[in-house]
Amino acid sequence: MPTTNKQFEDLWQDDFVLLMENLANTDRRSPPEVGSSPKELIYCENKLQLFRYNTLDVKQKKTPILITYALVNRPYIADLEPKRSLVLRLLEKGYPVYLIDWGYPDSSDCFTSLNDYINGYLHRCVQQVKRDAKRKKIDLLGICQGGVFSLCYTVLHPAEIRKLVTLVTPIDFHTKGNPLGLWTAGLNTKVLTNNSANVSGQLISQLFKAMKPFQLSREKYRRLEHLVNKKENLDTFLRMERWLNDGPDLTGTAAHEFLINFYQQNRLHKNTLTIAGNAVQLAKIKSPVLNLYATKDHIVPPKATRVLSQHIKPTLYHEQALVGGHIGAFTGLKTQHDLIKSLSNWLG
Repeated sequence: MPTTNKQFEDLWQDDFVLLMENLANTDRRSPPEVGSSPKELIYCENKLQLFRYNTLDVKQKKTPILITYALVNRPYIADLEPKRSLVLRLLEKGYPVYLIDWGYPDSSDCFTSLNDYINGYLHRCVQQVKRDAKRKKIDLLGICQGGVFSLCYTVLHPAEIRKLVTLVTPIDFHTKGNPLGLWTAGLNTKVLTNNSANVSGQLISQLFKAMKPFQLSREKYRRLEHLVNKKENLDTFLRMERWLNDGPDLTGTAAHEFLINFYQQNRLHKNTLTIAGNAVQLAKIKSPVLNLYATKDHIVPPKATRVLSQHIKPTLYHEQALVGGHIGAFTGLKTQHDLIKSLSNWLG
């Protein structure tokens, strides 16, 4: 164990050099693939793409699952690599799986609003999935901000959704010990917009890294022998690094609306949220809801998501704890096993 700052610096530098030397190895010709589960593009609109994953040779379930991820990161985290793929685990259980890729907004998208995303893009994707799967209703699985969108959508379009799953999804944005809630309290997105009138994805990435500055900027580069000595571990590390640094820009209008309505005014939890003039009151949800939260989540603390139980009818509401962090809740090997067990038991 290092006893001085100098010894600590030397250990960190040695490990970092070891990683750089390994990455420079001529045997590594290209970075490892992400999102490699076979899929087909069935719909696209502007930057958005809707994919259907190829089914496996197992007995198929009837109701399709549409995965809706956040705008702030790329959705391939749900299919990061075969051993950590939420998508692949669902396919193995026979579920027809669809996924929305919101794409990379540019200056032409700066006026895209929350209404455009929820009543526009998401609604049209639901219709496409229904037609493709030949079903009258689908199951919706929303992750993080995608869960917020899914909740709003299910309120506004109750006839479309059979069952709703929310995973690491914030409901109360003003819970104690919530760093994002504190940091955004007096934030003005207008100041954060770049030349395209959007909010830079790199800026958002730095914000999340600042929540765990040591762990995400330095600690992960220490004691790397277990990575460089096993290609599988190094590939996982590189895939996660790619995802962490691949954040798309946020459309200026939607980012401003989300900051004001959710983070600053907490309207979803206070039942004062409206979208396109329509009230979004969670108590109106008629579909069964499974709310999955992560016990070690520093981005969406358990209290911030478990308050959903105050809004949904007890006969419709179910919740399940997952031992892990915000991303580890569905990429961690053990936690993913628990997650899939809960989903398969509940979805049927």
